Amino acid sequence: MIAFVSGPVAALAPATAVIEVGGIGMAVQCTPGTLAGLRIGEEARLATSLVVREDSLTLYGFADDDERQVFELLQTASGVGPRLAQAMLATHSPDALRIAVATGDEKALTAVSGIGKKGAQKLLLELKDRLGEPAGAHIGQQGAGAAVSSSWRDQLGAALIGLGYATREADEAVSAVAPQAEAAIADGGQAPVPQLLRAALQTLNRAR
Repeated sequence: MIAFVSGPVAALAPATAVIEVGGIGMAVQCTPGTLAGLRIGEEARLATSLVVREDSLTLYGFADDDERQVFELLQTASGVGPRLAQAMLATHSPDALRIAVATGDEKALTAVSGIGKKGAQKLLLELKDRLGEPAGAHIGQQGAGAAVSSSWRDQLGAALIGLGYATREADEAVSAVAPQAEAAIADGGQAPVPQLLRAALQTLNRAR
């Protein structure tokens, strides 16, 4: 297993980072939050999980070992593959997911694209004793998605700048998709950062 990759960032795309390791470019699938912390040409270290299929080898990258561990634990639940596990981590931090499972917060899970009400109920049962206790958050009045929903603008702006857009362009694109994010939050969900990133990129492409 490839536990981590370390080296200069050679390229960034909306869902992928290419890390140069010993003269080889390793394509790593990452969430927008992880990509937001990377810059082309700068050194990076990503914890990784290699998913082997009959027709593919896919490397998933994470900001730290805890995120990778949660990614792998999520896949022990029936019906959860690597893409859905990554979508869950794109929407919620590891501790936010732990809080959601510990408190039975169905709404937090249905905020993830691809998870419906019945799926959320099933996941809450299956993951109840698997994710462990939150490491950096307390179960209480704090919402399960508070850590990520309050900073969707920062995550999105940093991801766009990391992809090479100017700060002014990033700010304009964030403002353009703000109604979409606010509508999701008003409905009781979380700002869907991956979808917002795609919408922001479409806005920027039209502007060019």
